[in-house]
Amino acid sequence: MAQAPSNQYFSREIPLKADKELQFFAFYINQAVMSNIYAKNDFLKGQVVGRLFGANSTTTSDSLTSSYAEQRLIPFFIYQPKLFDGKAILRASFEIDWTWGDVAYGVGGNFGSAISADQVNLQTQNIELELNPAKGWFINLGLQRMFDTPYNPYRTYFDKMTQTGYRLAFFGTDAVGITIRKDFDFSRFKTGYYKLYENYIQLDDDVTLYEFTAEKDISRAWKFGGATYYARDRASGAGGVSILSQGLNSLLATHNGVYRFPFRTAPYKADIFWLGTFFGRNTEHMIDPWMITGFVMANVGTADTLTNQIVSQTEWSRAVDILGLAANLRVSYRYGQTTADNITLDYVYTTGDSDGLSDGKYSGVITANQWGAPGAMFISSGAYLLMPHANVVNRYTPAIMDISNMGYGLNALTLNFSKGIIPNRLNAKLGTAMALSNVEPLGGTSFMGAEVNANVAYFFGPFMSLELHGAYLSLGDFYKSRQSSYGSPVNGDIDGRPANPWTAFLVFKWLMF
Repeated sequence: MAQAPSNQYFSREIPLKADKELQFFAFYINQAVMSNIYAKNDFLKGQVVGRLFGANSTTTSDSLTSSYAEQRLIPFFIYQPKLFDGKAILRASFEIDWTWGDVAYGVGGNFGSAISADQVNLQTQNIELELNPAKGWFINLGLQRMFDTPYNPYRTYFDKMTQTGYRLAFFGTDAVGITIRKDFDFSRFKTGYYKLYENYIQLDDDVTLYEFTAEKDISRAWKFGGATYYARDRASGAGGVSILSQGLNSLLATHNGVYRFPFRTAPYKADIFWLGTFFGRNTEHMIDPWMITGFVMANVGTADTLTNQIVSQTEWSRAVDILGLAANLRVSYRYGQTTADNITLDYVYTTGDSDGLSDGKYSGVITANQWGAPGAMFISSGAYLLMPHANVVNRYTPAIMDISNMGYGLNALTLNFSKGIIPNRLNAKLGTAMALSNVEPLGGTSFMGAEVNANVAYFFGPFMSLELHGAYLSLGDFYKSRQSSYGSPVNGDIDGRPANPWTAFLVFKWLMF
């Protein structure tokens, strides 16, 4: 007798797993903000990115108070077809931001919550394909995370990315390209190719980045690694972010707080290398109470204007040599039962340039903030105003946005004390930060300022929290300088030192699984 065909859907009463091919995750943040920081440019009502007192027109007031609410949703869609048995994954992430009550019935990102809404405002973050051809091998293809750590950004918690490798201080953004990774039992490496800008497809006028990063587990606690990057810039500043353009001589530099090379409109070619090493002990902070991380990174290279060019009233320059150095050391002691019970000291140093290009050399450091907005984001120091932090939606305006500090160099120190008042439920934190410039600007001194900050966070459950934050920054006499010798605004081009910045905000966050 013929056997009746089986029906797989009724072969078991309760499915062993969901067997979902399509998954959805999302990060939601909603915050109410009060501060004395605002943009003087009336057109900057949406997203404002850049250094406080820089070319983005942001400044502080001793009489005006900015008060607003803002919202962000970052949805992730992950498609993993059963047909390929986990060997191929498509990921897509997007971003929807607005300030409550801004505009409606229009087109453009960072807007869309005025009455009636109906704004076209979806922004693409990533669309990338991950292939897993063999055990431990991963190939990521497309628009993806470009982070300066050895770990896979799609398989690693974000906090770990900000505390390992170079902590996103040099490369922390999205870029299109291809990366190849191999994860061994006790080591890992990745190599990457990114097309930062493609101008005319028939011409050699692009910006291309190459990367190789590797890390080795020396012991159960210690890890040691290194990386090299190479940027080939032939765009001469063309392309990039809106009317700001991008590159060494662009207006983007004055917005992002990096050094603007005074090449004016002269075409140039630049070959820039990053050579560095990094280390970490107990990077998960779980083996024992002590966690130590650090890095050293050197910038070397050349930038050639291809023709003799006046770069100031008294300077001439053609080829410029680049040689800068950055270093970081972070030490954290966990005194309690959770990772929230810790005391952390964090120090950052970068070299500065005191004479522009008059000697044919630039001795500061260079980061991806030279090409992106932002292209690098050192958001894990614990500061809020002096250096950037991660609780932002539409306004990202720290006093020191880039570790190069406009080419002046930097000595920055932060000290943070955190306590789990109710373990895994109620946390509190107190922090302080201060910074010195290694080169004094015209009319100013090296002391940039000192900050105090605090927060308290209540966790309703895993990855859902309500948090209250506050910070106050006392500015130093560095900000008595109006403009540097190469024209970048230091204090917003006003007479005297600006009003001290402060901020307070209540934020609800939820990472949805």
